[in-house]
Amino acid sequence: MAWLKDYWWIILIILIGIFINGIKALNRLSYKNYLEKKNGIKPIPYSDYDDDDWPSSNKSNK
Repeated sequence: MAWLKDYWWIILIILIGIFINGIKALNRLSYKNYLEKKNGIKPIPYSDYDDDDWPSSNKSNK
């Protein structure tokens, strides 16, 4: 751990660089383009009643 005491500033510079590059990458993302593509996707129809295993209240218990 003696090397950490001597070279802490190099590790700090690397972490700051990673942080700045992450911010730049996030700024390059286009959420508007994502939302435009998302609007073109049709939702998949799903009926929850097909997989319903609960007994229905209309049936009488015999």
